Amino acid sequence: MASIELQAPKSSDPEKHATSNGGNHGVDDDDDEISPIEQVRLTVTNTDDPTLPVWTFRMWFLGLFSCALLSFLNQFFSYRTEPLIITQITVQVSTLPIGHFMASVLPKTQFRIPGFGSKRFSFNPGPFNMKEHVLICIFANAGSAFGNGSAYAVGIVNIIKAFYGRNISFFAGWLLIITTQVKSSSDP
Repeated sequence: MASIELQAPKSSDPEKHATSNGGNHGVDDDDDEISPIEQVRLTVTNTDDPTLPVWTFRMWFLGLFSCALLSFLNQFFSYRTEPLIITQITVQVSTLPIGHFMASVLPKTQFRIPGFGSKRFSFNPGPFNMKEHVLICIFANAGSAFGNGSAYAVGIVNIIKAFYGRNISFFAGWLLIITTQVKSSSDP
């Protein structure tokens, strides 16, 4: 088998990699951004592009939709004998082409929002980027509840309906689930 040798990207700033002591292999003592793990250095950049748009319509739409969808699907499939668990990896793989598609079809027209001064808004501020994709995956992870299962109070609502034969309104059930999930900041 032929082996391929990869090298970490080099910084264009020569002073950044200057050494203060001769024995640390070209890494400055204050440079904590360079990962000691080679695979991470090869795949993840240690720089940031602050010009990339983050809080975009695409991010909010796909993020909220994926959070709600994963939450619904995992709760729906949890009633099976062998529950099917859908993780945020599914969203990570599927939203990348969807995000690029939305970037190609959404209008680039800029709108002025009344009450926000000279701030302008666009449904399509540019190409779909990594920051949007990461935030969408964070939203999806919040909805997947992988490992922890669903909220415990969902079982209470199920017991009220299935075993006691009583009806509980959507609002009462929702309030019960939310109040049992929210933790007070004064709790240990």
